[in-house]
Amino acid sequence: MPPKKNPLNLNTLQLKTLTLFQALSGLEGYAVPAEEAGHTLIQRLPHAHGDHFHLGPWVLSAADATGLGNEAAWKALERKGLIKSAFPRACILTPEGHAYDTGMRQAMLHEAHHH
Repeated sequence: MPPKKNPLNLNTLQLKTLTLFQALSGLEGYAVPAEEAGHTLIQRLPHAHGDHFHLGPWVLSAADATGLGNEAAWKALERKGLIKSAFPRACILTPEGHAYDTGMRQAMLHEAHHH
């Protein structure tokens, strides 16, 4: 039997927010390895300009990033063991958070064609 899609039953806002944390975790200037092995400290969050923002090689809709400013979304991700929250400044992405398949990466992260 294949693994269940979205086994933690995250809602759309939580899935989008986790997708952004996963993307941020691999970008220099936004994240660094945390003290605990396998954990990543996301120490800087992006800011939208207009209806979009740039994140490394991608451009994203600002509408997909509303969870970055939503404390309830962060708390839900923390309760489920995917992040350790220091809302609104930073978070630590856990190994479980890194590995969770949100299924949203392709729909949200579009290659930027301008800078």
